[in-house]
Amino acid sequence: MAKPGNLAIDGADPRIYDQLDRKSAEREAAERSLTHDQETLGAIDGTTTTTGVATGAGGAHRRREHDPTISFEQYHYYAQQTRAEEDAQPKTAYETTIWSLFFPSKSDGIVKRADPNEKRDGEGVGRMVVSDEEWTNASRALRTATRGAIFYLITTDILGPFGLPYAFATMGWGPGIALFTVFAALAGYSGFLLWEPFMGLDSYEYPVRSFGDLGYRLYGRWMRHLFNILQSVQLLLNVGLIVISNGEALSQVAKFKLCFVVCCLIWAIVGFLVGQVRTLQKFGWLANAAVWINLVCMFVTMGGAAHSPPNYAGAGSSAGATISGGALITPNAQGVFPPVQTSGSLPDTGSFIGSVGGAMQAIFAYGGSMVFPEFMAEMKRPKDFLTAMWAAQAFIYFWYMFYGLFMYGYQGQYTVNPSYLGISNYSIQTAGNVFAMLSAVIAAGLYGNIGLKVMYNNVFVELLNAPPLTTRAGKWMWVGVIPVYWAIAFALAAGIPNFSGLTSVVAAFCILHFTYTFPPLLSIAYLVKKNAMREGDGYDPATGQVVRGDSGFARFRRGFFSPGRWWMNSVNILYIGGALALSGLGAYASIMTLKTAFQTSVTTSYVCKSPLDG
Repeated sequence: MAKPGNLAIDGADPRIYDQLDRKSAEREAAERSLTHDQETLGAIDGTTTTTGVATGAGGAHRRREHDPTISFEQYHYYAQQTRAEEDAQPKTAYETTIWSLFFPSKSDGIVKRADPNEKRDGEGVGRMVVSDEEWTNASRALRTATRGAIFYLITTDILGPFGLPYAFATMGWGPGIALFTVFAALAGYSGFLLWEPFMGLDSYEYPVRSFGDLGYRLYGRWMRHLFNILQSVQLLLNVGLIVISNGEALSQVAKFKLCFVVCCLIWAIVGFLVGQVRTLQKFGWLANAAVWINLVCMFVTMGGAAHSPPNYAGAGSSAGATISGGALITPNAQGVFPPVQTSGSLPDTGSFIGSVGGAMQAIFAYGGSMVFPEFMAEMKRPKDFLTAMWAAQAFIYFWYMFYGLFMYGYQGQYTVNPSYLGISNYSIQTAGNVFAMLSAVIAAGLYGNIGLKVMYNNVFVELLNAPPLTTRAGKWMWVGVIPVYWAIAFALAAGIPNFSGLTSVVAAFCILHFTYTFPPLLSIAYLVKKNAMREGDGYDPATGQVVRGDSGFARFRRGFFSPGRWWMNSVNILYIGGALALSGLGAYASIMTLKTAFQTSVTTSYVCKSPLDG
């Protein structure tokens, strides 16, 4: 799923961009005034003056971040310059070894940050002037992460591994292993599809900072808004999922003596307090600690599953509830539950809904693609992202597979989602729940922080003219918006305490698209635009002019059917179609699961009885 670990990168303060943006805006306003005065004088004495801003030559920092007048060729030109500079950077002997992948160095090769407030010789406007050198130095200063750091951050997950046992229980050994393997391979391919456009569009002059930036530069403003909306929805639902899982864990620790809706409310209040932290650097060491806490929870859970029977009290929320009409989890007249059973093929769920829901849990494990552009944006050499990403995906594949199969083998149809709630031994159960709750509350704070910032910056600031978070008014508005954000998360938690149904919704509507639909969509647009350029086409930095020999369908056809890449474009179209079809099936299955749960009163809203209490 979406990883909060990208916020733990030991890099420069990202607010440096906010400072530079404000200074650039003031400089641009001064230049507009100067240009107006020059044009007025020119009209009097018969001369004309054109600024670099008007022609597009140089001064990349003087344009607003999402400027529709900047062409693909201009982005691509500066990206090539940046890649050449990165390739010229010397690598240490340590960076070329396999150990650097697993044990990243925090200090090796970090670029010294340029002080954006430092006054330089020759600057007549004083501290409020942003030179080209300052802008590029600031961009370099934010790129400090090595491939080892990225490997570590991609493997940071909170909910992904704990839903996989449920996926195997609803799909069986064979289909479960096969689908999880396919999803892993395609996730690695999607990472490549995101990496290639990033390498061709990101530069020190025009840095790519998010998924939305890639969408904007290849499709336009509407794609950027679509990405930002889905990202905000996914992060909000992730917060709701964490409130649900922690509410269930707390109710289990309290032996169901505490009202379930109160358990959820407690975590919503905790999240509200944690969410008051605006600067993500204060979350960094906690995010790193969450990785190890999560691993401890996994091993504790496996030990409990191997040495104690399943949690029969929570059988109603287990995978067996969707198999054979619940017959495999129904006790006999003497109150004895059926033995643990596993299936080599698809279990009899009565329809495809249960199995598709299980597939959505497997997809949930590969939701980190949503923040891959953010990872690359903070790397010294984004070229190294591929090796880190593929190694991380292999690591996730092996350990998640091992954990999921281990838990399914011991608990079979009694597997619960999240899996740490399915342990019957109270001591081991409590230990796992405590570790899980601690890890999850860190994640909730991070998800809430990212999600609310995405929503605030792209909706409140851009569309509603709210004050930026770097201002005093913005800070006070942040304090007021936080309770609203967490109140919505609490409403989700209390209104839909069906964890598997809600995770399926998140996977089908958000995670699946960021991992399997959007990467090939971006790749097609990038390859078409890039390969459509002929000799003589491109951007001239001296004049600021873009040269294109033709336009329209002829240009699109040349770019799509370019030698050596037409097959990838064709494969990507099929890839997009398959992802959309799976998303439709997943959306239908998850909605029907929630609908059935409400109709049968398995899931009710705002009640005291925990879903795990019989």
